Amino acid sequence: MDEKQITFETATLGGGCFWCLEAVYQQVRGVHSVVSGYAGGHDTNPNYEAVCSETTGHAEVVQIQFDPAIVSYRDILTIFFVIHDPTTLNYQGHDVGARYRSVIFTHSDAQMASAQAMVAELADKKIFPRPIVTLIALAPIFYPAEDYHQNYFVQHPGQGYCMAVVAPKLAKFRATLKSLINPAFN
Repeated sequence: MDEKQITFETATLGGGCFWCLEAVYQQVRGVHSVVSGYAGGHDTNPNYEAVCSETTGHAEVVQIQFDPAIVSYRDILTIFFVIHDPTTLNYQGHDVGARYRSVIFTHSDAQMASAQAMVAELADKKIFPRPIVTLIALAPIFYPAEDYHQNYFVQHPGQGYCMAVVAPKLAKFRATLKSLINPAFN
């Protein structure tokens, strides 16, 4: 039997609280895994408390493993720009601080070019009322967040923040990009 070997690609994105991004990307067709974590800072092995103190320089991010034969990197970025506001510097809604910055950490020259092209395209089309401030940079070391942050929305859908912030972002994704929803979540 000749089985196809799947080669996953990695995307690392930050756009506010990692619980929001994780909840959305877990429902995307072709996504193999989503891990919440920290990237872009100067401390080694940061923890949540240190990142929240704004002293480590890290952003809350998700690292996504996906099958590019099923969902493209451009699709991953399209979702990203639908579910967060890339025009707000160091905050998303009531989440304030540099750890909530809008950032795309790229893992290849092709991802860098794709991210830069998409931002330019969105700016040219004036999709957003203000300039996009999303940082695009080469992927630094990724540190997975503590276990209690993983799969957070699935485990705590009734928690206040999840109901008020995460659920609306998930609903926006589901209403706007139906073709990208994993059939298991329909």
